[in-house]
Amino acid sequence: MDARRISILGVGLLGGSIGLAVRSAIKGCSIVGYGHRTSTLEAALKRGVIDEGFDKVDRAVEGADLVILCTPVGTFNGLLPLMTPALTATAIVTDVGSTKRSVVRWANEHLPRPERFVGSHPMAGSEKRGVEFARADLFQNAVCLTTPTAETDGQVLETVERFWRLLGMRLTRLSPDEHDRLIGRVSHLPHAVAAALVAMQSDASLGLAGKGFMDATRIAGGDGGLWRDILVDNRDNVREGIEQLKGQLDRLLGLLEKEDGIGVEEWLSAAAERRAGMG
Repeated sequence: MDARRISILGVGLLGGSIGLAVRSAIKGCSIVGYGHRTSTLEAALKRGVIDEGFDKVDRAVEGADLVILCTPVGTFNGLLPLMTPALTATAIVTDVGSTKRSVVRWANEHLPRPERFVGSHPMAGSEKRGVEFARADLFQNAVCLTTPTAETDGQVLETVERFWRLLGMRLTRLSPDEHDRLIGRVSHLPHAVAAALVAMQSDASLGLAGKGFMDATRIAGGDGGLWRDILVDNRDNVREGIEQLKGQLDRLLGLLEKEDGIGVEEWLSAAAERRAGMG
């Protein structure tokens, strides 16, 4: 792509990984970072994630061809108005947020040229946080979801998708509504379930936990503030997912109460077959 100056707002795991990936994929591109902690910016500079760092949003986005919001979703509504006065007329804005309906709405409300905003959600990351865990290959062969609307500039959309492809990602387009509904099932709900599984344990049972439990609850180690914003923002879809999960557990409970071993095996086998089909 033609971007010569990219601004990354938030240089943690995802923002830092974008900086490192851009270093490998786009030669001659200047990378600017924003963070509200001096220590974070210093760490990003030391790792070579960014070329310049600012603690003021307007300074960070000044002259940028591409601006990427990488802070927690709950901060977007406050950051967008702050960047607006410093954006050039040709600047493109995207993000890495895990929800999309609110993000698209905020972009429409605050950006002077909302048609130059493209919602993005790279399905990559881990339960770890911080620029020290950033990796240049984090996005390789992972899926990135884009959520254009009827107002999105087609050329801008193609530019953003080309950017993610340069970082090694595979692209899928969804509407903001469809994104939040589907991701609520396969990402947001599993995080809530993992947290619930940990919360329900006694100290004695946790002391006996093996690899299966650790694998099933790994994502419960994620940042509580970040996931608070996600679950609250997508609460209608998460709530619906919880009801559907309760339905599946009630079905299992009924089979157990009847001592229906065959039914339990069929229930488990059906899930195992679907899981195997995922590759």
